[in-house]
Amino acid sequence: MSISSDTRADISRFWSTIARSAEIGPGRPGGLSRPTLTDADREMRDQFTDWCREAGLEVSVDEMGNIFGRRAGREDNLPPVMIGSHLDTQVNGGRFDGIAGVLAGLEVVRCLNDVGHVTRRPIVVVNWTNEEGARFSPPMIGSGVFAGRYALDWAHGLQDDEGARLGDELARIGYKGRLPCRAGEIDAYLELHIEQGPILDAERREMGVVTGGYPSHGMRVTFSGQTAHTGPTPMDLRRNALVAGARWLTAVDDLGWAFSAQDGKASGSRLAAWPNKAGILSDTAEAVADVRHPDPMTVRVMAERMRRDAQAAAAIAGCTLRIEDEWSWGGDIFDAGLIETVRAEAVRQGWNWRDIKSQAGHDAYHLATICPTAMIFTPCKGGITHNNAEDCAPEDFSAGLNVLLHAVASRADR
Repeated sequence: MSISSDTRADISRFWSTIARSAEIGPGRPGGLSRPTLTDADREMRDQFTDWCREAGLEVSVDEMGNIFGRRAGREDNLPPVMIGSHLDTQVNGGRFDGIAGVLAGLEVVRCLNDVGHVTRRPIVVVNWTNEEGARFSPPMIGSGVFAGRYALDWAHGLQDDEGARLGDELARIGYKGRLPCRAGEIDAYLELHIEQGPILDAERREMGVVTGGYPSHGMRVTFSGQTAHTGPTPMDLRRNALVAGARWLTAVDDLGWAFSAQDGKASGSRLAAWPNKAGILSDTAEAVADVRHPDPMTVRVMAERMRRDAQAAAAIAGCTLRIEDEWSWGGDIFDAGLIETVRAEAVRQGWNWRDIKSQAGHDAYHLATICPTAMIFTPCKGGITHNNAEDCAPEDFSAGLNVLLHAVASRADR
């Protein structure tokens, strides 16, 4: 037996969880500053686990701090359907990025509770650790370890700008769980997310069916030079790591403009130098950049040019470089059958939808390597995101949340 075709999510109830989340870790007016494993993140995790238990979910935490709220199925030994996203934010973050996806999963199980329907398969709502990468680089680490992309010890050893280790911070806030961080058998994974772009809003679409992601490649590079006085040190003897990093990021920006006509993008997102003080040249600088393009072959060309630009920047500044980390994701990685399930449900419910590609990174990319995966996009005003002005109205989630509800229920009753 499946749920009634006219069952609908309680948008007011969902919105109340969004409003409560917006009280935890406030940032600039209207926004949030809740980077991963901070005290604010702990408070939000505590609130989420309370909500999960109130909804009758069995809560567990793995070695990476990923939180799982499990709703039992009629045949409880079957692989589960997972719904997830993240509760951490950027330093200048909004109220919806990631958060809406986790709380949408919570609303799905609450709706199933309301109608007294127990699905054949279990359903698991998950909050992934450090999706944003705002404190520990790279992004999407929790789901990456879970999917076997990264080693647990490597992830635990990552450090933030103050030298705090990720593993130690998990323990400090009480979310270094004992459950092994590795995926078992998963039937499917679905993730609802705000678009983080202007397309749905501009076209007055009520939701997007995500068919894949822009192929992307990112790098974290350390430039090494030598401290020296800014006054008497001759230009030909300088080894200024700050300048090397700045030259690289400027070259990356130029690269983006070179490919912009085909919707290519290249971004320099971080430059941190030491000592980074007036009167002294910096001897180390860490820089992060990435390239994205709808064509996978083109993004490979862009990635190679980005790498060569880093080498050139180091040479001009008299420095050496070390590539600390590289990551790639995107492409046509989502499951065709699951995409069609979402699309068919959008048609059945009569929403104004369109197929769309994701241009940002999501935990769903890692999950797609281990199980059938699909995403649903909801509109956000003007496509403004990673910004305290990020904004949505309750009705912006009606289509996505109701399609998610029925797609999950249908999949879990297989």
